[in-house]
Amino acid sequence: MRLHDARIGLPVLLLLLLSGCGGGGSGPTAPSGPQSFLAGTWRGTMTIQPNPTGPQPAMPVTGPVTYTFEVVPQTNLQTFRTTIQSQNTWLPITLTMSTAMIPGNTPPAQISTQGEYDSPRGCRATFASFGNADTNRIQADVTGVDCPVPFTGTVTLTKN
Repeated sequence: MRLHDARIGLPVLLLLLLSGCGGGGSGPTAPSGPQSFLAGTWRGTMTIQPNPTGPQPAMPVTGPVTYTFEVVPQTNLQTFRTTIQSQNTWLPITLTMSTAMIPGNTPPAQISTQGEYDSPRGCRATFASFGNADTNRIQADVTGVDCPVPFTGTVTLTKN
């Protein structure tokens, strides 16, 4: 019986030892929650058309812009904290705003971003955009008021 026990015991022992080997992790990882197609960094250009009240209309100014969308928890992937970094020479700012997506949380969808920022011109200014978001492209209209110059424009972004 001892020989029979050894023939069964050794393979069982090896199987037990080897079952501890594996992916090298410290245990199972928690499943990540659902992600939004909008979440992440998008880069492109923003064109601003200042609308001064004087006799000379201002020329449009185009410059690079980066939008970073972070999902706000428990909002059905439809509300985002959005950081905008504009290198447009007329509007060289970094601001954090709120973005909402409708009608649902899948592309294509409409998005609206709005908020306030401290203007480099010394006032509290407003910014808003409204447009369409697809899997890898956003096209939106921009509007705002900056000390006290109203402006309009467009932004086109692609996802990194």
